[in-house]
Amino acid sequence: MNATASSSSISLPSLPPANDIPSAFAASMKQWWAAGEKQSAISEERLLRRLPFFRKDKSEPVDGPVVAHSSRVTLSNPKHYLNTFSMNATSPSPTAPPPAVLLHGYGAGLGFYFQNFLPLAQWAGRRGSSVYALDWLGMGRSARVPFTVKAPRKDVAARVTEAEAFFIDSLEDWRQKMGLDKMTLVGHSLGAYFSVAYALKYPTRVNKLILLSPAGVPRGPDATVPSRELDPSEHGSGGIAEAASSKRIREIEAQQKAAKAQESRSRKLFTYLWEEGWSPFQVVRSTVFWGPLIVGKYSSRRFTGLTAQETREMHDYILNITLAKGSGEYCISHILAPGAHARLPMVDRVDALKIPVTFVYGDHDWMDPEGGQDSVERLRQAGNGQGRMYIVNNAGHHVYLDNPKQVNDLLVKELDRQPL
Repeated sequence: MNATASSSSISLPSLPPANDIPSAFAASMKQWWAAGEKQSAISEERLLRRLPFFRKDKSEPVDGPVVAHSSRVTLSNPKHYLNTFSMNATSPSPTAPPPAVLLHGYGAGLGFYFQNFLPLAQWAGRRGSSVYALDWLGMGRSARVPFTVKAPRKDVAARVTEAEAFFIDSLEDWRQKMGLDKMTLVGHSLGAYFSVAYALKYPTRVNKLILLSPAGVPRGPDATVPSRELDPSEHGSGGIAEAASSKRIREIEAQQKAAKAQESRSRKLFTYLWEEGWSPFQVVRSTVFWGPLIVGKYSSRRFTGLTAQETREMHDYILNITLAKGSGEYCISHILAPGAHARLPMVDRVDALKIPVTFVYGDHDWMDPEGGQDSVERLRQAGNGQGRMYIVNNAGHHVYLDNPKQVNDLLVKELDRQPL
């Protein structure tokens, strides 16, 4: 059944369709003027309405095993709130596994997981549990509060700790407000990095970690190339999620190093802006009317695996969260150095974890999978044999979007996996 069509049967008010991706200045300027909180909410709801069990009002009845709704969860500071999407079993089980919490990457939002919601909701309904997706504080449609780091620039450890705390302490505040005991954290990229940081600070609150193309894992300047993306011809739902082997990891690293060798001289400018605390979203906002055109070029290139309608809807969603007030995005230069390697790599911290940890990379990823392999080994040496690593074929950094079928199957498998 088409989820969008089925939503009309529950009498949801119609939403305006997403505009075409702009190809000229006039259309770009029009989208810039229309951007704002109202349009941001509409763009997110379009993606959520693809689920037939989505309800604007959580009190509305649903005939099925799961119901979904979105809300703002106010934190201890009344000016702070996290935009939250909830999928709850209508018949909760007393023996249900801990809920899964989806955490997006840098500058993204919960809507990026729209192709993963349905299988995960089915898991929640089957197990009598819940699945949540939320926007980090200062990102997506959560509160855009001021982000500052007071630690001296040369005190790297203090800078990292302070920047991490902005996000992981708000996640802990959210957990308490939601009344959750334990959670399985499913994080992508920087969201995966923060998931590990949260588990290290609040170990009794995490059931397991599933890390999708995690940022900040390896030591030092590695082979990661932020500009490297999956070639459009390689998108698809085929292939498998295979257990990572040393040979497969070496093949991926060789591709990354070849791409790194072709980087342009503009890299020096990028490095300067990064160290000065600029974010890529700040650069886009500074172009004013040209912003939608720039975002459109990214959307049309990066999401070729989606349908035309899905691509337009993702463009509108990305545009509105990109043009929102800068906040959490300014964390990036405190946590990661130019080249996207961590100032305090997770590979040197992960051995303190005593829970299952699963690393997932795409075969066209720009995150170096060697960091995941080394982390699994560090866990093993520390007495934790519950580390695993997978390579998903036909997928890049946005592995969950590039090959959703394989990733969804893997997520459900890992959620059902019993701890040793």
